[in-house]
Amino acid sequence: MRLKYRLLTGVDDRSFCEKVSLALEEGYVLYGSPTMTFNGQNIVVAQAVILPE
Repeated sequence: MRLKYRLLTGVDDRSFCEKVSLALEEGYVLYGSPTMTFNGQNIVVAQAVILPE
């Protein structure tokens, strides 16, 4: 069963972009704006995605 809502997180790099791209290919759509923070070493990003009803 696929979740209706997912919060994708990770370091701002290619693998995070691939994670978001894969979710979009699976039918998820972006929900809201991405958010970013700095943990002292890396920029960490988050993006919510949802499955349309």
